Amino acid sequence: GQVVESGGGLVHSGESLRLSCAASRFTFSRSDMSWYRQAPGKERELVAAITSTGGNTNYADSVKGRFTISRDNAKNTVYLQMNSLKPEDSAVYFCNAKLIRDYGQGIRVTAYDYWGQGTQVTVSS
Repeated sequence: GQVVESGGGLVHSGESLRLSCAASRFTFSRSDMSWYRQAPGKERELVAAITSTGGNTNYADSVKGRFTISRDNAKNTVYLQMNSLKPEDSAVYFCNAKLIRDYGQGIRVTAYDYWGQGTQVTVSS
């Protein structure tokens, strides 16, 4: 499987960007999808996640109300709409595709866990 991010760039504080993540070679519609980010000298952190059907989403507190994750299963693509960007949002943004199979009785197996190469987002003040 493969995921490829795009849409990063340099923007000013308060502006918007939309990231895209194109998936291939796995059943996208069955996969939970997430966006992570990593700033220099910091650990990678979860930004937003969406379930396979798109029915549930969750966000890091730092981006709630500003970022929106969505997906188009017909296009095998997940998006991250980022509004009201702040300098502290500057980071490399990574797309993640993960499928965990639950066999019951506490047995859960990760079937796959794909990462892209990342796309740089830089927000100037």
